[in-house]
Amino acid sequence: MQILYSRYLLFSLLFLSVTVLAQPTVPLPIGADGLQPPALSSPPARELAPATAPLRMNELPQPRPPSPSAESLGPTVPFTIEELQRLGLQANGLVLAARSQVGMAKGGVVAASAYLNPEVMFMIGPMDRRLPVQLTGPANDQHSVTVIQPIENPFMRSARIGASEAIVNASRASLDQVSADLAAQLRVRAYELLLRQEQAAMEQGIYDLLSNVRRRIAANVEKGELARFELIRADTEMQSAANRKEAAILTAERAKVFLMQLTAGTLPANFQIIASLKDPANFPSLEELRQQVPTINPDVVRLEAEQERANKRISQERASVLPSLNVLYTHYQDQQFSSNTAGMSVRVPIFYRRRGEIDTAIYDSARIKESLEYRRYEIAQLFEAAWQMLQIAQRRVDMFEGGLIKEAENAVKVAEAAYKFGERGLIEFLDTQRILRGILGDSLLARFDLQSAAAEIDRLRAHYPKELIAE
Repeated sequence: MQILYSRYLLFSLLFLSVTVLAQPTVPLPIGADGLQPPALSSPPARELAPATAPLRMNELPQPRPPSPSAESLGPTVPFTIEELQRLGLQANGLVLAARSQVGMAKGGVVAASAYLNPEVMFMIGPMDRRLPVQLTGPANDQHSVTVIQPIENPFMRSARIGASEAIVNASRASLDQVSADLAAQLRVRAYELLLRQEQAAMEQGIYDLLSNVRRRIAANVEKGELARFELIRADTEMQSAANRKEAAILTAERAKVFLMQLTAGTLPANFQIIASLKDPANFPSLEELRQQVPTINPDVVRLEAEQERANKRISQERASVLPSLNVLYTHYQDQQFSSNTAGMSVRVPIFYRRRGEIDTAIYDSARIKESLEYRRYEIAQLFEAAWQMLQIAQRRVDMFEGGLIKEAENAVKVAEAAYKFGERGLIEFLDTQRILRGILGDSLLARFDLQSAAAEIDRLRAHYPKELIAE
C-alpha cells in the first residue's frame, strides 16, 4: 500500500511540473519599441520539433500583388470631378444620341417652315379630224401645261411651326436630363472609387499591424514564452486581414472599371482623381432650392414643352377644318387655238370636320398636363428626400469627426500598450482594433453618403458644367 502511495505522489509531481512549464503565468513584454519583432534572431525551423514549429509568413495566404502592367502605364494622369464629367459628356453614347435627337427636332422645324411646292402637269397627244380637211386644215398635235399651287392656311402653318419648335425644346430638355443623370453618375462613381481606395488603404494598414503582431508572437512561441494557441489565433486574424485586403483591392479595381465604362473607354487606365471624400458640399439656401428645383428640372421642362406641343397640335387640327385653297393655271395650244386659263379649287369640309383628331389632341394635352403636375410634385418630394439624406449624412460625419474616431484611436493605443506589457491579452487588443476599423469604415460610408446626396441634388437641379458641352 505504501508503494502504491509513493507512485501516486511521484506521478502527481510530474504532471504539475509539466503543466507549469507549458503555461507561464506572466507573458514576457513585447518591448518598448512598439509591436515590432525582437532584435534576437529566432532559431531555424528545422531545429524545432514538427509539432511545435510555428507557421511561417509564407504559409499564410498572401494578398495578390499589384499587376505589373500598372507600373508600365507610366505616370498617373490627374482628373478633377468636372474634368471627368466633361470627358464623359463628350464621349458617352447616350448623350451623343440625345444630342442627335435635338438635331432631328431642328430639322423638323425646317420642314414645318417650308412652303408647299407647286405641282406641274404636262399633256401632249395627236389630234384626229372628224370633218373634211378643207374645213379643219391639216391634223396636228395638241399639248397643255397645268400648274397647281396650294395656298396653305396661315393659322395651321403657324401652329405646325410652333409644335415643331416645342419638340426642339423637349429634345433639349431630354438632352439636359441625360447629361445631368450621367454627370451625377460620374460624380458618384468617382467618389465611390475614392471610398474603395480609402477602404483598401485602411485594410492595408490593418494587415501590416497584424503582420507585426504575428511576427512578435511567433518569436515568443519559438522561445517558449507564449503558448502555441496564441500563434494559431494570430494566424487566423492574419488570414482574415489578408482576405479583407484582397477583397478591398478587387473592389477598388471594380469601381475603377465602372467609372471607365461611363466615359466610354476614353479615360486612361492610369488616371487619378484629384478629389477627396472630405470635399465640402456647398448649396444655396433651402428655400431657394425649393423654388428652383421644380422649375428648372429637365424632366419638368420637357413635360412643359410637350404640353406646348399638344396645345399647338389642337390649334393645328382646328385650323385644318378651314377650307384649303389651290390656285390653278393652264396653258392649252393646238394648230388653230391657244388658250390660257386660271382658276382655283377649294376643299370644303362639309361631311367630316376632323372631330376625332381634335378630341385626340385635347385629351393628349390633358394627359400631359396631369403628368406635369404630378412630376412637379414628385420632383419636389425627391428633392426633400435628398436634402434630408444630406443632412443625415452631415450629422453622421460631424459625429465621427467630433471625437468618436479620436476616442477609438486612443482606445487602440491603450490596448496596444497594455498588451505589450502583458496586462491585457491578444483578444482585448484585437477587439479594440475591430471597433476602430468599424468606426473608420462607417465614417467613410457617411462621407460617401454625403457626396451621393449632393450629387442627387445637383442632378435634380441639372447642375453640371454645361458651358463645357456644345449642343
